[in-house]
Amino acid sequence: MGSTVNLYFVASPLQYLAARAIAQQVDPRNRQVLVWYKRGVTPVVSPKEWDAAWYMPWPRFEPLPGRFGGQRRLLENIARVAELVGRCDRLIIHSAVFDTEAINYFLRALPPACGASQMHARILPHGLISIRRYPLSLLKRGLQYLRKLRRLMDSRLDYCCFTGDRIGSDAPFCDRIYTIPNFPHEYPATKVFPLPPLVFGSGSTGRSSRRTALVIGQPLVGAGLLARTDLAGLTEEIFRWLKADSFDAIDYKGHPKDPNLELCRDGYNVLALHEPLETWMAKTHYDAVVGVRSSALLFARQIYPQETGVIAFGWDRVRFKSKSEERDMRSAFSQCGVQVR
Repeated sequence: MGSTVNLYFVASPLQYLAARAIAQQVDPRNRQVLVWYKRGVTPVVSPKEWDAAWYMPWPRFEPLPGRFGGQRRLLENIARVAELVGRCDRLIIHSAVFDTEAINYFLRALPPACGASQMHARILPHGLISIRRYPLSLLKRGLQYLRKLRRLMDSRLDYCCFTGDRIGSDAPFCDRIYTIPNFPHEYPATKVFPLPPLVFGSGSTGRSSRRTALVIGQPLVGAGLLARTDLAGLTEEIFRWLKADSFDAIDYKGHPKDPNLELCRDGYNVLALHEPLETWMAKTHYDAVVGVRSSALLFARQIYPQETGVIAFGWDRVRFKSKSEERDMRSAFSQCGVQVR
């Protein structure tokens, strides 16, 4: 077999960790090219871990000036990524989702640009979103064909239509779906490939006689997951539990999409990390990790010993899209050993 290049499109620290695990432990012999398209990922990227790494402007949010700026940005991105990948015989494209315009056009445009005779697409895990299937609606399937009309402007903009799950797990171009150990999922077993541990260590470094806790924040009111009138009560519930257990220090890790630090209280130490939270937890001991419905709680349960309590608060207040979503999330948290209050 000729040369193979692994290309990773990532949009979150979790996806970055998954891509790194694949590049270093699953498929390390190939050329490894990282492309991230959310600026919030920039602080966690270590370019020296990759053969090539580049921030890609998202065409919808960072179009080029002038008419058809989004399409011209997309074409520019295709050309730049093709340059980073270089010539190869086999191209493996990794992404958490393949229906988004920022990624889908690469499926058809990139192989000929790189001289690749083979192309496979593989799906990266995306936290709690990955525990359920999200079938494409008739409307979204129709939008795919509208996006295909862009090839009238340039033949490289040939949208790759597919049916089934919106992330592309049922599509013929997908030959592998990476999953996180102990995370439940609904993917076909023939395509599933469990990842090795995304981080190493057990949070044992930094252990001291002081009792410490970590509060994991996330956008709740801002994301429509919680009524504003319930926020104060939920924040107080978490604070009272921490106070009753006599913690000496409480760290707070906010979410990039939560500028208001909704679950933070006076007296919490707000962390400003330049690495994924999962990596930080792997080297920092906590006696308790608490939050609401963040997937980071599931990772905390995998990383820390059983004497560290990992607790999800407020599920009697937060909103779910459906009863089935709530059932699936409760099952996922329960299977991973997270206590739901």
